[in-house]
Amino acid sequence: MLTIQQAILDAIVAHARRDHPDEACGVVAGPIGSDTPTRHIPMDNAARSMTFYQFDSMEQLRVWREMDDRDEEPIVIYHSHTATEAYPSRTDVAYAGEPNAHYVLVSTREPDSTEIRSFRILDGVVKEEPVNAVQSYMFGQTPNSVDYECQA
Repeated sequence: MLTIQQAILDAIVAHARRDHPDEACGVVAGPIGSDTPTRHIPMDNAARSMTFYQFDSMEQLRVWREMDDRDEEPIVIYHSHTATEAYPSRTDVAYAGEPNAHYVLVSTREPDSTEIRSFRILDGVVKEEPVNAVQSYMFGQTPNSVDYECQA
């Protein structure tokens, strides 16, 4: 299960809407070993494509070094699908290289609603997981929703 702050989800959706019709991509970092996403890092889609995303190699190197310096790791790797559902494509599965990450997909195909889904992808196997949007990570916080779908 992915538990993530509503403000971070809102920032991911805003990034996806802003880059539409191209796919948006980025990372949410968090402390190593915590599984708590805390720092949203929108990245450039070097492919500038409506059907494919690719991190810019220099930007990725900079971001991963910055995470190392801050004792962080990528908790969430996200991107958008602009014309299809929020489900990993064969290419997405092939490029999923962070075994501990949550892979979040945002579909911006509908202008009035946004579909957000999270997956674990390990050795080519895709498993969907619930998304719990919370206001904060304080102890005892109740999730806003398990099946996240927002209205744009």
